[in-house]
Formats: sequence, C-alpha cells, structure tokens
Amino acid sequence: MLTALVLSALHLLPRPQSVAPSACSSPYTFSHPLRVASSFDPAARDEIDERWHALGLPILATSADPDIAVVRNPALPAQGYTLDVDGPNVRIAAADDAGAFYAAMTLAQLATRGANGWSLPCVHIVDRPALRWRILSDDVSRGPLPTMRYFESRIRTIAAFKMNGYSPYMEHVFVSPTDPLPAPLDGITPAQLRELNAYAERFHVALIPEQQTFAHMHNTLKYERYASAAELPHGFLLSPGSRLATAYLRRIVGQELQAVPHPPFFHIGSDETATLGLGTTRAYVASHGGRAQVYAAHIRAMAKLVAPSGARVMLWDDGIEADPSIMKLLPKNAVIVNWHYGNLATYEPFIRTIASGGFQQMVAPGSSNWSEIYADIDTAIGNERRFIAQGKSAHVLGLFQTVWHDDGETLYESTWYPVLYAASDAWETGDLSPQRFQADFPAAFFGVDDARYGRDIALLGNVLTRLEGSAYDTTDRLFWSDPFDPAVAARMAKVDLHVVRLEAESVETHLLQTAPPLHPGAARAMFLAARRYDVLARAFQSATEVRAYYADALKHVREPHGPALRDLFWCKYWFWELRDDYESLGTLYTAAWLRESRPGHLASNLERYHMAAQREIERADAIDRVTYESYVRHKTLPPFATVIHP
Repeated sequence: MLTALVLSALHLLPRPQSVAPSACSSPYTFSHPLRVASSFDPAARDEIDERWHALGLPILATSADPDIAVVRNPALPAQGYTLDVDGPNVRIAAADDAGAFYAAMTLAQLATRGANGWSLPCVHIVDRPALRWRILSDDVSRGPLPTMRYFESRIRTIAAFKMNGYSPYMEHVFVSPTDPLPAPLDGITPAQLRELNAYAERFHVALIPEQQTFAHMHNTLKYERYASAAELPHGFLLSPGSRLATAYLRRIVGQELQAVPHPPFFHIGSDETATLGLGTTRAYVASHGGRAQVYAAHIRAMAKLVAPSGARVMLWDDGIEADPSIMKLLPKNAVIVNWHYGNLATYEPFIRTIASGGFQQMVAPGSSNWSEIYADIDTAIGNERRFIAQGKSAHVLGLFQTVWHDDGETLYESTWYPVLYAASDAWETGDLSPQRFQADFPAAFFGVDDARYGRDIALLGNVLTRLEGSAYDTTDRLFWSDPFDPAVAARMAKVDLHVVRLEAESVETHLLQTAPPLHPGAARAMFLAARRYDVLARAFQSATEVRAYYADALKHVREPHGPALRDLFWCKYWFWELRDDYESLGTLYTAAWLRESRPGHLASNLERYHMAAQREIERADAIDRVTYESYVRHKTLPPFATVIHP
C-alpha cells in the first residue's frame, strides 16, 4: 500500500481495492497535455477534460503516440481494471469497456495538488466493484423535473463516481403521444427519453425506465377520461380489473420501451397498494382468489408486456414483505427492489425474506432528502452504510439508491453527499467509514483541499438533528410553520436556536468566501440550505422578541415618555426583517431551481415565499395601525393575540 503520507493526499471516491506505490523517476506534473489515441473512450475523455479544465489543468490531446495506453485483459473481472501510472506514461488494462472507463475515472481523480503544484502520483491500482449494479433512482414526478442539460449533468456525475444505472421515477411525467393529458406541460417526451438513453449509454450507464403501473397514479386518475380505472374515486390505485387501465398501461409501457428499446431492467413500481380490493375491485378481488392472487397477476401481466424488450421486470418489495406467499406466484426472473429507510438496527430480515423465495434483489436505501431543507445526513448515511454492507454480505445483485421529492420543493443538488456515499460504498469491498468519506469528499467532488466543505455538510446535518425533535418533524414543515402558532412555538422552545444559527452562519460565511471549481451548484444549494435554517431559527427568535417588546409596551402604555413607542416600532421592524428574508430566499430558491429543473412546479413553491412575506407585511401593518390608532391617539393597546391573529 502507499505510505501514509502519500495515501493521505489521495482522496479517491470510491477508493480502489488496492493502491500501491510504484517506482518512477518523477511524477507527471502536467507540464504538457497527456496524449491519448483517437480511439480513446470519448466519454472518458469528456469526464477527464471537464474535471481537469475546471481545476486549471491541461486537457487531453490526441496523438498517434499516446501517453495513455488501453489494453484488453480478459483475465480481469467484468468492470474491473488495473491502472499503472509511471510519470506521463499511463497504462490501463481492463476486460471490458466499462472497466477501462472506470480506470479513467480513477485517473481523473488522481490529479493531486501539493506544495509544488499538481501532479499524478506513481501508483499501481487494482480495482473491481463489490456490487455489479449501482443504480440511482431519481424522483422526477413530484415537483422538480430536470432540464435535459441537468439530466445529462446528473448522468455524467454518477458515471464519474462509477454508478452504472440511472432510473428516472415516473408517475405521469412521460408525454405519451396517445395519452398526453396527464403529463405536465413541460414533461418528458419520447424524443427526450430516447436522447437520455443514448446519452447514458455513452457514459456506460444503463437507463432504466421506472414507470408506476399500479399505485401512485392519482395524477392520471384525476382526469375524468381515466377516472373509471381508479380503485377509489379519482384515486391513487389503478384497478387491475379495468380494461381501460390495461390498455392505458400497454400503450404507456410500450411507448417508453420504444424510446429505451432494450434496457436491462424495467421497473414497474407496484408499491403501496393497500387500497386494492377496497373499491371498484372488491368483487373482482374476491372472485380471483384474493389480494395476493390479483397483485401477482398484475406483476405477471407487466412482466409479459416488458418481456419482448429483453428487460427483466423490477418491483418494490413491500407487497412481498407484507405477504411472502406472493413470491410463489411471481415470475422467477423478476428483480425485487428491497426498499427500507431510516437508520434501522438491521435490514437482514428483509433481505432474507426475498432470498427465501429464490429471487435476485437490490438493496434500496434512501438519501433522506424528502421534505427536508437539506438531506438528513446522519439518517441517510446510517441507512446506506448498514443496508449496503448487509447487501454485500448477502451477494445481492446491486444497489438501487433512491432520491425522493415528496413535498415537491427539494433540490437534486442537495442530494449529492448521500448519493455518492452510497455509490462509493457499493463499489468498495469493505466498510466505508463516514469519517473517511467526509475527509475525501471535498477533493473528490468539489476539487478542493478545503476540509471545511466536509465540515459544512456535517454542520447542516447537526442543524437538522437539533431542529427535528420528533419522528414526524421535517425541516420544510418547520420552515413554513407560523412562529406564532402556540403548539409549534412550544416545540421550538426546546431547541437551542442560538447554536442552530451559529452553525448555519458558519456554513454561510465559508460559502460566501469561496466557491469550488467543481459542482458549484451543489455548494450554492448548501448555502441556500444554511440560509433557510438561519431564517427558520430567526423567525422563532423574532416571535419571542416581538412578544416581549409588545408586552413591555403594554406595561408602559400610559407613561408619557416611556418605551412603548420604541417597543412598537421594533415589533414592526422585526416583521419587516422577516419580510425581506423570505423575499430574498425566494430569489435564491428560484435561481437554484432553474439551475436544475424545468420551471413547471416552481411557481407553486415560490408562492410559499411570497405568502410568508405577505404574512409578515400584514403583521407589520397591524402593528403600525395599533401604534397610531390605539397608542398615539388613546394611549391604549389591544391584546397581542388580537393584533397578530385578528
């Protein structure tokens, strides 16, 4: 292995299986561009050029006499590689194109800045993935919907960190040529899905369509044209006994498979089907052997529909966990996606349940970003670390890392830390300690040797933990809560708002003073999260202070030269302060949203900032009225509650 000094300078994610020093006369110092053959993987070249250019390094040059040699070695495992760096001479050996690409991704990260500038250390690396599949499941249906540019950026980034699958989670966002009504006006067209598939393939990433086919279909069923296919009125679940539903799914799935002709998998969703048999299918379920039989028949029908493409059908595991007897009725080549979130003591019972049926499975931890201002780092890493470790021990087929946007306002750029932890952990054979990942993340992701970026993310995690006092708290909900709501105020009285603000402001200050060369959008999302935490805590501080000022005004209301007028002015100014904070955040949020997503759902989210600002304007105006109409004219003041809640 490398000496401790050299190893400490290599912040590689994921860390290769084996890194050893090799003898060379001197490391390559980027004095001239490294040369590659014209046949060098163009996607690998794009990735290296993008990273090195951002770092101020010379990009690759094409030459008939290349410095980087790529050879095939069929003795190496699939996706595995060896990488030898000897000054400017680089040799990559791999059994397949994917392995050669991953070697190039490691080479890209090997560029290290020391006291004398940038260099490539002389090393011998042997590497291979622990899990065959490392897939990102991205919710594009509940609010944010990536622009094509951001879709591509997302794909390039996961490929750079050795993920090999991208699965856009779709409920109603596919713009079907025959059934366009449910899709948003800026939805994903067949041409765009086809384009994404080709782009992903170029970067050795399989595009895996993830189309809900059972539950989570309200945005289709709300339309009268499809309402008769709902289990409950305009509901959530497609009725499996409905000819309308069957024909609709045949069209939608068929069109998506035309755009993505031969994916390795096609995910049919089929989770959270608790209402099956409670509405229009009550008699149908009873006459077809019960819920398990009807559920399994749906899976078989979808598998048959998908089969001509060569794809294996994927489905979520919760129906099986609730009734393992279902497994006897399912097609044996189905892949079960085992999703469980929260930092549980063990996930082995869930893994064993699926294994007992003879099915291949993927473990699906979550980024714990849903309904949060920033991802819940402690919960996400705990969930991922244990679930992936137990999946590796059980030799599961792969990782199916999930990102969700339940309340429609979270940002993709706020998920990179947990997503790339999972990607790295699924690649590496051993355990990935959170401390080591935090130490490696700034250099690997942001391209900086500034450990404060890792500390910033840890502080954002600390703030979230301080704010969320119960299992049902989320920071988005707290942010939009009224600080004058007695129940919420009582809850927040237990939070050390002073410490919350100091930690948030530490992150804000650092990110105002510096910007990373790589992934600056992620840094800006961190800043926005810190600023929102700061304003959240300040709103509850303000509520306490305004109450105190108003109480002091009441106490001194009849004193000719007392503090009442000053107190009332300060109450008004405090509300103006919050007004300005919410409007400023709305501007920052708009910029963050448009950096990654189509505008469609932005207006809905932005309205919250305007409504919060308007609430503070109305309260400032209310204070202004009582100041002049009650205090100045009559030296009286109404009770505070009647002013704030007229």
